[in-house]
Amino acid sequence: MGGDVDHPGIEAAEQAAAMLTAAGMARMPARVMMALVGSPDEGYTAADLAERLGVSPAAVSGAVRYLTSMRLIQRLSRPGDRRDRYDLVDDAWAGMITSNAPLYAALATQMDRIADENADAPVSVARAREVADFLRYLTERMPRLADEWRAGRG
Repeated sequence: MGGDVDHPGIEAAEQAAAMLTAAGMARMPARVMMALVGSPDEGYTAADLAERLGVSPAAVSGAVRYLTSMRLIQRLSRPGDRRDRYDLVDDAWAGMITSNAPLYAALATQMDRIADENADAPVSVARAREVADFLRYLTERMPRLADEWRAGRG
């Protein structure tokens, strides 16, 4: 793709997207999200994203729909411009990280169940309880860390 001059940060964005994909995010939403991190101030249109990523408009459409539903990106409309543009939602990263707190709490409950049902294996019980404690710690601290970070920015 010869668009490196028009789209700075392509290599770093692709590497970051690969890291998000390895962590469990679907590949195309990760690529779209990372492209938007490095978007021009006015955002990208769906066609811009397709060109930057070297993919079909349909692939971008599905990723944009998913990321919008997750409230990670937003559609920007401009008077006189028929094409919508997309950009990251303010605070998207903190929101994405803290939104996992309920998952951590639910996982902690399941770790306790594993420990409760495995009483004859004290090493396994200790391991499950330790994981549960750590997950509860994350459940409590992640939202507070995001709040502290926000407060420190202002």
